[in-house]
Amino acid sequence: MKRILLVLVGVVVLAVSAVAGAFFWAESGVQRSVAPPGAPTVEFTVPKGTTGRGLGPQLASQGLISDARLWRWLLFRRGHFAPKAGRHAVSPSMTMAEIATALEGAPIPDDVPFVVIEGWRLRDTDAALAAAGLIKPGAYIAAASQPERFTAPFPLPKGTLEGYLYPETYRVVPGAFKVEEMLQRQLDTFAERFYTPNKEAIARSGRSLHEVVVMASMLEREEPVPAQRPLVAGILWKRVDKGFPLGVDATSRYELAEWNDRLAFLKRLRNLEDPWNTRHRKGLPPGPIGAPTVESLQAALAPKPSEFWYYLHDAERRLHPSRNAEEHEALRRKYNVY
Repeated sequence: MKRILLVLVGVVVLAVSAVAGAFFWAESGVQRSVAPPGAPTVEFTVPKGTTGRGLGPQLASQGLISDARLWRWLLFRRGHFAPKAGRHAVSPSMTMAEIATALEGAPIPDDVPFVVIEGWRLRDTDAALAAAGLIKPGAYIAAASQPERFTAPFPLPKGTLEGYLYPETYRVVPGAFKVEEMLQRQLDTFAERFYTPNKEAIARSGRSLHEVVVMASMLEREEPVPAQRPLVAGILWKRVDKGFPLGVDATSRYELAEWNDRLAFLKRLRNLEDPWNTRHRKGLPPGPIGAPTVESLQAALAPKPSEFWYYLHDAERRLHPSRNAEEHEALRRKYNVY
């Protein structure tokens, strides 16, 4: 009888030891990560309809956990697990508990790139957003025509935000796009890229921020080579300061429905009352004519002095400056530019 009792006690002890060993194995397993701290973050996708237990083999196969059985133990111990379908940022340096918490959080938004091209007008960006199905036509222009609704570390213009909406590639979420948020992001990018780093230089320049933006918007359209823009800026500022018409034809295109509509452009050039006609009107145009890049803004802020008063581009878009009207006309004839 004693022998039987001893055997039974031994079996119980072994069973308890096995359970205890399994418990400690499971507990230590769920508290360890499979990689040391600093391992790269990866995207893990929770498919729609997948159960919590069903994620274990997927996590193990991607090297995010060591054993799917440990994952089942973690879920048993948690008692409740509600992962969100979608993409999640996780790392093999996270513990299982941390991974589980991450999978219950909001998934990575399904954003896509939207490119605002250098020199685009409000109407151009509006049309591109509408074509992408992100807004109804006119929504971007309407929102940009209420500058008082936005914030910036610089004085916002009156009328519209034309010229201050930085051209860049922005990540947007279809189905959750808000035009006001897009405009604020563009203003923030303008401040980050240009205004904040150059705030003191703008104050010393003798020009207002708005004047710099207007000039930069013309440079964006006038000179395709960024390295040449300071020289062109020097010529244009000199003409402004001396009371000569700028002669920037891009300003006469600004209000055209289609920028390259030549017949409509020539008609506007003949209109001497058009405030955007800088062939005849002196000074800067009424406002910016598009979205300038930081290269154009820097050129407008720091123009290059020179002996030149005129410039033109040949058929290859190469710049040819000249010192006087005679040289300018000779270059016109040479390169057939009229």
